[in-house]
Amino acid sequence: MSAMSMPAWGIWLMALGLGIFIVMIILSLKKHRGVHRSLFAWPYSLWMIVFTVVPLFLIAYYAFTDKAGSFTLDNFKNFWDSNYEMKKQLIDMGFDVSGMELSDRGTVNVDTLVYSLWMAFKCTVICLAIGYPAALFMSDRNFKLGPTLIVLFIIPMWMNFLLRTIAWMTLLEDNGIINTLLESLGFGKLKLMYNSNAVLLGMVYNYLPFMVFPVYNSISKQDIKLSEAAMDLGADEIKTFTRVTFPLSIPGIVSGITMVFMPSVTTFFIPRVLGGGNTEMFGDLIERTFLTADNWNVGSALSLIMMVLILFSISLLRRVDPQGEGGSLL
Repeated sequence: MSAMSMPAWGIWLMALGLGIFIVMIILSLKKHRGVHRSLFAWPYSLWMIVFTVVPLFLIAYYAFTDKAGSFTLDNFKNFWDSNYEMKKQLIDMGFDVSGMELSDRGTVNVDTLVYSLWMAFKCTVICLAIGYPAALFMSDRNFKLGPTLIVLFIIPMWMNFLLRTIAWMTLLEDNGIINTLLESLGFGKLKLMYNSNAVLLGMVYNYLPFMVFPVYNSISKQDIKLSEAAMDLGADEIKTFTRVTFPLSIPGIVSGITMVFMPSVTTFFIPRVLGGGNTEMFGDLIERTFLTADNWNVGSALSLIMMVLILFSISLLRRVDPQGEGGSLL
């Protein structure tokens, strides 16, 4: 299936959204007899309809249909059994696949998802272990350089994500800066590139700010009088932290976990560059299914499975942080 094979109803749906947008603008102009402040929000509404709502409908459509447009659940069966499509084609050709040995294991897709979840879990734990002390340190009102350090955390994010990742190749490759330094000190070269550790390092580097900022925002908003009251009642610094500071920072922690974990699961460029094709995560699998295998139906089913994980993560965030107190980056 090619990229140009959008169903007719998808095109009509986009046209309908554009039509509704134009009608709502006209009604707003008539109601307020001119330009009202709410009118400036309509371009965002149009953007959401065309580039968020319609693509979601298209993904759902492709996920539950075959190449002929008929309803099917075979795309999700391809997730559980990566050889399902091949077996189906062989059966249609008249072959008996019951005793046939295939080159690939049928659990490749599931194994890739499990591996991605494991890598994302490790990335999140490391980011939390590094980011929470950093956020706690920078949010100290007696530490005057805290805002400066926050700016230093922000500056790398101004650089393109791809460039930041590629820059690590200069450091980690066999003839890179780190191995050159080790050789000059009399040590042998280390295999720093094209393995899971390099991928994990790149993930932690890129997603650490998304853990630091929500936690910093949550801690810095706390009323200092609460900690002072706890210490006045006899609590030491450790007990004040465990009984007051840490519980109040949980919304920021949950927000940080969500903002780090989900991008880590879906990332695909970091494993490709730092993993060198030796590691494949779920984002790589989705991209390969869409672009290399040119199978939009299975790719949409895989994307839909990932969306379920994202929705579960968002629902967890809403339960722990219903007011979104830890959700702001600044």
